[in-house]
Amino acid sequence: MPSVTRRLAAGAKRRADVDAKIIEATERLLAEGASFTELSMQRLAAEAGVARSTMYLHFRDKTELLLRLIDTLAAGALDLIREGPPTEGLAGMTAAMVRDMAYYRQRRHLLAAVLEVTAYDPVARDVWDGELRRFVEQGEEWLLAEQKAGRTAAGLDPATAARVIVWGGFQVIAHQVLAGAPEQDERVARELALFEWHGAFRRPDKEPDDE
Repeated sequence: MPSVTRRLAAGAKRRADVDAKIIEATERLLAEGASFTELSMQRLAAEAGVARSTMYLHFRDKTELLLRLIDTLAAGALDLIREGPPTEGLAGMTAAMVRDMAYYRQRRHLLAAVLEVTAYDPVARDVWDGELRRFVEQGEEWLLAEQKAGRTAAGLDPATAARVIVWGGFQVIAHQVLAGAPEQDERVARELALFEWHGAFRRPDKEPDDE
């Protein structure tokens, strides 16, 4: 039994090593400027240094490979926000936004690939939407806690506000990272923080229309 266990472990490690080589090769080509759509499985296999048949053993098609990239991108971003809600006021919210912007800036090639493919592939789009829903759920949880503690307006709709924050905020970040100047990242991050902090986390009970 121990020898069988060792063989299984060795096989799993070899598979993981090849998976990593393919992912690294894909990211390298994307970072060099290739679009995901134009990359063929043959080119990806050659870049990774594996046979094309091996490539298909690890990823049935490019969509499956893209799903792995989605998981990689979303998991890292989710880890960042799971560090906790902004407990240091607007300064903490701003710092979190700057950190998030930097995260996506460092991975702009992955972000570009995800948005490229989700624009036309329904499977990839459904998976990406599912990832965004996890961010919405986290935001809703935070806003509910702020509301129960009396720190934001009783009339706030946490579910809707969380969707607006995630969907709108992500669009702003994506546009800035893919088309904006890097030196403006912190300014954009601060504006996002101001909108989210005063518009949701610290929304006044008496809104202008109520006066």
